Amino acid sequence: MQWNLEQIRLFVGVAERQSFSAVARRMNRAQSAVSNAIAMLETDLGVLLFERSSGRQPRLTAAGASLLEEAREVLRQCERLEGRALGLARGEEVCLRLAQDEAMPYQPVLDSLEALAQAFPLLEVQLASGAQGDVARKLLERRADLGLLFHHEQMPEALERQRLGTIEMVTVCGAGHALAGAGHVDRRELARHRQLLMTPQYPGGEQISPAVWRTDSFYAMAELLLRNLGWAWLPRHVVQYPTYQSQLVELHSDWTPPPLVVELVCRRDEAPGPAALWLADCFAECLQAIG
Repeated sequence: MQWNLEQIRLFVGVAERQSFSAVARRMNRAQSAVSNAIAMLETDLGVLLFERSSGRQPRLTAAGASLLEEAREVLRQCERLEGRALGLARGEEVCLRLAQDEAMPYQPVLDSLEALAQAFPLLEVQLASGAQGDVARKLLERRADLGLLFHHEQMPEALERQRLGTIEMVTVCGAGHALAGAGHVDRRELARHRQLLMTPQYPGGEQISPAVWRTDSFYAMAELLLRNLGWAWLPRHVVQYPTYQSQLVELHSDWTPPPLVVELVCRRDEAPGPAALWLADCFAECLQAIG
């Protein structure tokens, strides 16, 4: 088959406007040239695309109607090809692999990704969630291009980080825990009960109780709290998660750790592209909005 994209454009144009002359005027071509191009397309495809009757508008045949959407898809694919090539020429990413801490507030992430889809419609996005150590590991192993995680001191040297905002921490226990009805609790009272903490290399507050259990996930910590296995400091948005709202009790205490610092992380030897930088700015704005 020898058909070309110009013939496909003319076919779609005539089908949508039901007029050879209208398409000819729009494309600044002679009507006979448009008619001849459609006729050559019909010859190449081996089917009649339009019914032509003197004095009547061209109407699609059954074959033409069945091929119209295929022709439109060919044109859309050409637009995607041109857009992708233009993006590459500008240095834009073809695919952005984002790894995030599972306890990252979901609303800013979703809002940012929705905006990213509008700003970079041809960009492929791969989203992965996991415990904090998983995010850094994916970046080091080049299985992610960008990471969203909470600041901790033991960041691998190969990773570069940028502060985006903060997340409030609150003191909580399970509804059936001995502290649940205490109202205000001081450090001495908290020290009498088992404390749930993040593993040492991750943020989440200092140890003030001699009895400690540790985990690398705030959500795993919340599940332990539901079973009244201790008290803990959790990000406020985790406490407000619908599953936990009626089962976790916020305690009023003077001993609350500083907010969690949210960071954007990437490999030092791979500078983030335009889409990644745009997403970072957008997430920082969304994060500030919920603060």
